[in-house]
Amino acid sequence: MNAPVHTTSTTGVQTLTMAKAINLGLRRSLESSPKVLLMGEDIGALGGVFRVTDGLQKDFGGDRVVDTPLAESGIVGTAIGLALAGYRPVCEIQFDGFVFPAFDQITTQLAKMHYRSRGRLNLPVVIRIPYGGGIGAIEHHSESPEALFAHTAGLRVVSPSSPAEAFTMIQQAIASPDPVLFFEPKGRYWEKGPVDLDAAMGAPHPGLDTAKVLRQGTDVTLVAYGPTVQTALKAAEVAGAEGTSIEVVDLRALSPLDTATVAASVKRTGRCVVVHEAPVLYGTGAEVAARIAEDCFYHLHAPVLRVGGFHAPYPVAKIEHDYLPGLDRVLDAVDRSLAF
Repeated sequence: MNAPVHTTSTTGVQTLTMAKAINLGLRRSLESSPKVLLMGEDIGALGGVFRVTDGLQKDFGGDRVVDTPLAESGIVGTAIGLALAGYRPVCEIQFDGFVFPAFDQITTQLAKMHYRSRGRLNLPVVIRIPYGGGIGAIEHHSESPEALFAHTAGLRVVSPSSPAEAFTMIQQAIASPDPVLFFEPKGRYWEKGPVDLDAAMGAPHPGLDTAKVLRQGTDVTLVAYGPTVQTALKAAEVAGAEGTSIEVVDLRALSPLDTATVAASVKRTGRCVVVHEAPVLYGTGAEVAARIAEDCFYHLHAPVLRVGGFHAPYPVAKIEHDYLPGLDRVLDAVDRSLAF
């Protein structure tokens, strides 16, 4: 591959959108190794439907930023072959609901080959998936399928909650020797935040599978990830004005799940509420609740409560605000927890 390489001079702390932060994280990874390449539908000249890959094909060439046919199974299958040949492919699935044609490749091949080969083969494939609601789209464009992949052994499943996290975590995912499902909360793509472009991927930044306490509190632990982290922080701010101290934990990774950080928080507060956009039934909140019941039973003052989407197909845009777990529903769960 003799594609041109563009070295960015962007440094320091800047205010960026999450989309731009991911773009710069991808750029850094492309610069760091000629084995990194991007694949996806319309990611080249167009820059992706959300413009996350804008400018990368121009700077790194069509051999490293590859526009693919509209065939998710083919994209992931090709990435598996490239990974076996020593490359580090990063696939983009255009919308969350479009991942299912590749579900077989992901769960029966990508997730299992390391174990099937008794550890002799690694598949460092990253699959970027814009997910969740908040953009006024319909089913197949506003899904939250993360629990399906977190249930599959052999996959890492992560989701950033801020531009700073997105910038670092995408680079960590690409550097990982394991397959990573990188769920990007598309409803947060255009929200801005400070990003330290000189930050290293390692210490003191948490590892890819480490949860993070974003706000300390004493009364209730509020656990969230991806798009609902900002909702949780807002709930903590509102509750704080009324005298309730909420601790907010960003899971960051759904698999492996950092139980230790969550349990340490719950042992301090005695209460736990988990919030995510995905349906509550069989969701990540259920796994968190089960682990907290096992590890913190004698510290709990109330049952672990869950707030999330309903067990129904994603609704039309005009009523999606009723489906998504908003501030009122989160605060109601906090009140119910404190009432025990």
